Amino acid sequence: MYNIVQIEGGVCAAKGFFADGVSAGLKKNGAKDIAFIYSEKKCRIASVFTTNKMCAAPIKHFRQKGNFKTNFVLINARNANAMTGKAGIEDINEVLEALTSTCQDIENPVMSSTGVIGVRLPKQKIIEAIPLFDLSAKEPMNAASAIMTTDTFSKSIAFKVSLEDGSSFRIGAMAKGAGMINPAMATMLCFITTDAKVKKSVMQEILDEVTVTTFNAISVDGDTSTNDTVMLLANGRSGTYEREAFKEALFKVMHFLALEMVRDGEGATKLVTYNVTGARDVREAEVVAKALSDSLLVKTALFGEDPNWGRIASTVGASGVEAYEETLSISFDDLCVYKRGELLFNEAMEEKAAEIMKLPKFSISCDLGVANGKFTAYGCDLGYEYVKINADYRT
Repeated sequence: MYNIVQIEGGVCAAKGFFADGVSAGLKKNGAKDIAFIYSEKKCRIASVFTTNKMCAAPIKHFRQKGNFKTNFVLINARNANAMTGKAGIEDINEVLEALTSTCQDIENPVMSSTGVIGVRLPKQKIIEAIPLFDLSAKEPMNAASAIMTTDTFSKSIAFKVSLEDGSSFRIGAMAKGAGMINPAMATMLCFITTDAKVKKSVMQEILDEVTVTTFNAISVDGDTSTNDTVMLLANGRSGTYEREAFKEALFKVMHFLALEMVRDGEGATKLVTYNVTGARDVREAEVVAKALSDSLLVKTALFGEDPNWGRIASTVGASGVEAYEETLSISFDDLCVYKRGELLFNEAMEEKAAEIMKLPKFSISCDLGVANGKFTAYGCDLGYEYVKINADYRT
């Protein structure tokens, strides 16, 4: 048995972790734009990255290092360092060399970036900001704010996990993401810290598994970024670990942050859960759920608060999975509007469905009536504000 309780502290909640955010002049008006996470002990690392073939220089740099431990992650906003070729890698090396020369306690640092694609890293500004780093700082909210781009609020969470024998470990995280979010390792970054004493291979296995139902189950706009990154850092300070407890705590962290990203979707007004059941298998249920969360026609219907269930049925049919008009059922929350070929939709039902769609959070459920496969995805609406934000993103 174990008990999981939410606590304060974000990425600094686990023992031996420190973090802060500073301004290097990358953002306007002196806003914080560089963050770091530091651990007193070197950490094992598990990671998941974008599936975009044009992955950014920080991801390439990370992969070149092979199997390693680190005690420092440097994150910058406003510049993705993507599509910058060999120069992008060289820029990272120069920044990290300056970092280790200035801060003797930093070992084998890694870098992560988010922002505009196709522009060289402003390395000199970043290097000049390094003396501002205080490795004893525990300012998780500063760090979470520094990595934001089009986010309207920072995103962080932490839990304490108490085991039956009285021992405990902690896990905390921060993330950014509001646009370029697609269920293919949905632009998002997430950094998770834990003092659990867990093997790297186990960390990676559990992270891969939990990613499927969290960050890979969300969509804002159907676009996959060049920089999407999840890093899980474990320094082992607690000396404690239990697999099921760790897996559940990690799921709680990642599920919360995933939904926060959808809730903060650029211009979004609705957070929608897509429950697909009755599919031939889990994979086909996943295909349908993600087709619904990605569909522009469904998203615009959500924005207009129009209970146009025909768009949902059409998206199910277009997804390519086994589905039949005679076995399909569709519901808004608990209101069934179409049941196994029977047209239930009338004027009174439309009014009830429209009221549900006015809510900031609701579910759309599709039972394919074929077998037992099920999957849940998450999405949001798409409206005028999204176009405005992305039309002038670089300015």
